Order: sequence, then C-alpha cells, then structure tokens
Amino acid sequence: MRGHLRMTAIAISPELTFLLTLALRMAITAAFVVTSSIITEKSGPVIGALVATLPISAGPSYVFLALDHDAAFIAEGALASLPINAATIFLGLTYVVLAQRHGALLSCAAAVAVWLVLAAIIRSVSWSLAGGLIVNAIAFTICVPLLARYRHAKMPPIRRRWYDIPLRASLVATLVATVVTLSGWMGPKISGIIALFPVVFTSMMLILHPRIGGPPTAAVLANSAWGLIGLGIAIAVLHVAALQFGSVIGLSLALSTCVGWNLALWWNGRRKIRTG
Repeated sequence: MRGHLRMTAIAISPELTFLLTLALRMAITAAFVVTSSIITEKSGPVIGALVATLPISAGPSYVFLALDHDAAFIAEGALASLPINAATIFLGLTYVVLAQRHGALLSCAAAVAVWLVLAAIIRSVSWSLAGGLIVNAIAFTICVPLLARYRHAKMPPIRRRWYDIPLRASLVATLVATVVTLSGWMGPKISGIIALFPVVFTSMMLILHPRIGGPPTAAVLANSAWGLIGLGIAIAVLHVAALQFGSVIGLSLALSTCVGWNLALWWNGRRKIRTG
C-alpha cells in the first residue's frame, strides 16, 4: 500500500510542479504589468508611453521560456519577434485613428485584427536579422509621422473600478500561460510571435478608453512609437547576444538596451521642455 502511494506521488509530482510553477509565473508577470499600467494612468501619456513600451509582458515571457529552452531557441524566437514589432506599430496607428471617433471595442477589435493579419503574413516568411530590421525601419518611417498629430491630449482624472486590476492581471496571465504551456510544441517561431502580442496596449485600450475617452488613450499609444523603436533594437540585441553569449547575457543586454533607450527619450523630452 505504501509503495503504491509512493508511486502515485511520484507520478503526480511533475504535473503538480508544472502547475505551481506556471501559477507563479502568471502571478509575477501579472503583478508587474498591473503595477506598470497604474503608473501610466498617474503619469500622463508621455511617461505612460515610456512605461508601456518597456518589455513588461514580452520580457517575463522570454525569461520563462529561457528557463525551459536553450539559447538557440531564444535566439530564434527573438528573430520571429523582430518583425512582429513592426506589426505592433500598425496596431497602434489603427487604434489611434479610430479612437478619435469610435468606441473602445470597435477601435481595439480593428487594431487587433490588423495585428493578427500582419502576424499571419509575417509567420509565412523566413526572416533574417537584416530583413527584420528593414521591415521595422519601413514601418516606423510610415507610422511615426502619421502618429505625431495625436501625441498631445489632456489626461483627465481617473476613477478606478473594481474590475480594472483583475482584468489587466487576467489578460497578462493568460498570455504567459499560453506561451509557457504551448512553447514546447509550438516551437521558437510561434513562441516569439505570441510573446510579443501587445497585451499592455490592448489592456490600455479596453480599460482607459471607456473612462477617459479615445483621444487621451490614443495619445499614450501615439507617444509609444519612439519607445517601440527601442524595443525592436532590444529584440535584435537579444537575437545576436543569445547566440554569442547565452540566454542570460542576451536577456540582460536586451533589457538594458530597452531601458537605456527609454531613459534617453525621457531625458531628451525633459531637455526640450527646459530649453523651450
């Protein structure tokens, strides 16, 4: 009888360990994203955009992938994520334009639809590092000037509702659970695409838009364009550094690149205010 119980415990143990680890990963990432989005609400569209374009959802997803896979998997996933960053700026442009006159659901649904179509096209192409960088350069050359006119809007006071934090947490936790659970059979390419799904942007659309209106919410995404450029550079750094130095160094350098880029944007903005 004791032997039978011991064998059952051994058989269940790996599954239980996986579930507990997955729950911990979901909780940590959700807490990170919720905290960052609250900072966004209190700081206005410019600071909010800098926070939103930090790798607060993709970063933890890649960290957890690195715990389960080797550096080659991470490097290949980053290569798939790079052109997806270009799809995200078009998601932002679509939402920003529609949010000036339409509601949250229509604007967000149309933006996500654009992202999904572009992601499907991107998935069908075998990308090189140069190709990913070129498609990013083209996308941002098109979108940054078009977004410029929507960058300035007054952020009204925000009254928090009871479901705000649970909704944000559930969106992020679902993304992490999907990436971690399915990465084993999806492979690095699909994992890299899913890891860069713009969960922070979509949660902002769905939560901020009904409360403060379309133009102020759109201003956050319009200001995010320059931050997304830094995110694209960080993804390229991750691809190269993971192959050369391993996942830990690759992830550290990518995070440093992204944070350093956004700090430079913040400093430049402050300098313009002082000299203006």
